[in-house]
Amino acid sequence: MLEQELQSLDLASPNGNPNGSRRIAYRLNGARVDAPVRILWLSGYLSDMQSTKATALAAFAAERDLPMMRFDYSGHGRSGGDIKQGSIGAWLDETLAIWEIIATGPCIVVGSSMGGWLALLLARHLVKSGGAENLAGLVLIAPAWDMTEALMWRQLPESARQAIQHEGVFLQPSNYDSPYPITRTLIEEGRSHLLEGSKLDPGCPVRILQGMQDPDVPWRHALALTALLANEDVELDLIKDGDHRLSRPQDIRRLERTVAALIEDRLGEAG
Repeated sequence: MLEQELQSLDLASPNGNPNGSRRIAYRLNGARVDAPVRILWLSGYLSDMQSTKATALAAFAAERDLPMMRFDYSGHGRSGGDIKQGSIGAWLDETLAIWEIIATGPCIVVGSSMGGWLALLLARHLVKSGGAENLAGLVLIAPAWDMTEALMWRQLPESARQAIQHEGVFLQPSNYDSPYPITRTLIEEGRSHLLEGSKLDPGCPVRILQGMQDPDVPWRHALALTALLANEDVELDLIKDGDHRLSRPQDIRRLERTVAALIEDRLGEAG
């Protein structure tokens, strides 16, 4: 199955500015209309659809003749927009638009880090709107749910909070690359999408892969998510020596086994 050329869709600006539309780049592996399962990949903050895990999962899907969608949020990778203007709400809107393209049948959503939070927000939206019939499963890799509040704002020193409040942005040192921006928009808009304090039943199986050596998303944060999820079919896989990225060969194999098991379960139900 050949990978389609890079494609894009245009979305209106999240603030309603008619001159601020966003062009979202995406890749869709295959367009088999009768596929039993589809896969949607959701990247982490500052990551993109060319990451190690996304590329490996695309190859996994191609080997099984299954359609897979991956895309770049605005301000990321090949998509338009400025990362400093980004917000969880805008990226959720983009995720919903991409969902409409790929989810013409049962679809497993795989989200990494912030993508895990967006996967949960997608599920919440679909359940509330009565459109969750094609949500076949969630695979969450180091899910950074409520990231802007629990993992950013509450962990920042007072000097950083003051910079965000008065200057609109703070450049946070990174373990992986150059410092990244935490903006007032990201923090304040993110508060309208928090999951903490309420139960969520996505109506599908949930599988969580979490490294216990993760400095960015502590494993106890993933454990707390299992308590927040109201459905019974939830499994948390703790990898004792795993880091945040979980992109080592053994981590990729674990991810593939997890997705493959959900696909087999889905096919068994359909049969």
